[in-house]
Amino acid sequence: MTPADEQPATARSGPRPKPWIEGIHAYVPGRSRSADGAPLVKLSANENPLGTSAAALAARTDAPAPNAYPDPDATALRTAIGARNGIDPARIVCGTGSDELLNLAAQGFAGPGDEVIYVRYGFAVYDIAARRCGAVPVVAPDRDYGTDVDALLACVTERTRVVFVANPNNPTGRYIGAEDMRRLHAGLPENVLLVIDQAYAEYLAPGEDDGGMALATAHGNVLVTRTFSKIYGLAGDRIGWATGAPPLIDVLNRIRGPFNVTLAGQAAAIAAVGDEDFVTRSRDHNAAERARFVAAIAAMGNHGLRTVESEANFVLVLFEGALSAETALLAIQDAGYAVRWLPGQGLPHALRITIGTAAQMDAIAGVLCRLTDAGA
Repeated sequence: MTPADEQPATARSGPRPKPWIEGIHAYVPGRSRSADGAPLVKLSANENPLGTSAAALAARTDAPAPNAYPDPDATALRTAIGARNGIDPARIVCGTGSDELLNLAAQGFAGPGDEVIYVRYGFAVYDIAARRCGAVPVVAPDRDYGTDVDALLACVTERTRVVFVANPNNPTGRYIGAEDMRRLHAGLPENVLLVIDQAYAEYLAPGEDDGGMALATAHGNVLVTRTFSKIYGLAGDRIGWATGAPPLIDVLNRIRGPFNVTLAGQAAAIAAVGDEDFVTRSRDHNAAERARFVAAIAAMGNHGLRTVESEANFVLVLFEGALSAETALLAIQDAGYAVRWLPGQGLPHALRITIGTAAQMDAIAGVLCRLTDAGA
C-alpha cells in the first residue's frame, strides 16, 4: 500500500479547502520569546515603546461592561476620526485592525481569475488577501526596497482589480511623496481600486503628506487605511479604519464583521484620537531614536551593513558583507531582544528592527558593533 492508502479514512474523505486557500502561507508574527521559551524584549512588531496614552487607558477602563454588544457602526469613533482628519464620518468604516479592511478590499473587488498587485517587499497580508479571495497575486519589482511607480504600472493588465501600496512601506520603511502617488493613481484604470495603506503615516514629519486622503476624497477608486496599532499604542485592541468614496465604504460595510470593534476598543480609540500630545511625543521620540540608530550603524564603517531610508517606526538593516543577518539575529536574541528576520519575504539578508527606547537601541547597536569588530 502507498502512504496515502495507509491514512485513516477520515483524512481522505474530509472537506478540502479551495485550491487558492491551500496556496496561502499563514502570517507569521514577530517573535517575543527565544528558542528555549525565555521572554525577549520585543522589537519585532513595531509597537509603540512609550506604551499607550493615559487618556486611552482610562477610557478603556471606564468602558461599559462587556455583556452588551458594541455599537456595530462605531458611530462615536467614526465621528472622532472624522473630526480629527476633516473627513465626513459617512466616508469612514472601522475594522478589526486595518488587516481586516485590507482583506475586505480584496474580497469586495477581486475574485478568481482577477489580479491583485503589490510591490516586492510589501506587507505580507497583501499576498494573503489576494489568495484568500481566489485572485492571483502579482508582485511588482521594487526600487531599492521601495515602490517603483513605473514598474508597478507596467504590471497592470485587463485582469487587474486591486493595487496595494503601503506608504511608508512595511517592512522596508521607504516612502513615496504626493507627486508619485498622484502619478500612480493617474496611470490606473478607473475600475482598479488603489488601496493606500497608511499604517505608519502618523510617524511622518509634520507637513509631510502623500496626498492619499485627497485622492480618496476626489476619486471613486481610492481607499486609504489607517490603524490605531502603531503610534496610538492600541495594538492589542485591534482597531483600524478606512476612508473612501461612499460606494467603497458601502461594500466594506456589507462584508465586515457586524460587531468588529469592541466596546473597550472604541472607547480607547476615541480618547486616543483626542490625545494629540501623546502622538506628538511618540513621533518626536521615534524620529530622534531612529536618527541615532541609523547614525550608529553608519559609524560602524565598511562592514557590509547599511540601513534602508525609513519614515516609519522601524529600520531595515541590510547585511551585505561577512556578517549575516541570521548570525546577528541570534546574537541579538542572546542579548535578550527580538527583532524581525524575514527570509519568507525575500529578505534573508536583512533585519527589521523596531525603534524602541534609547537604552534598547543602544543595546542593539552595541551587539552589532561587537559583531562587526569581531569580524563575525
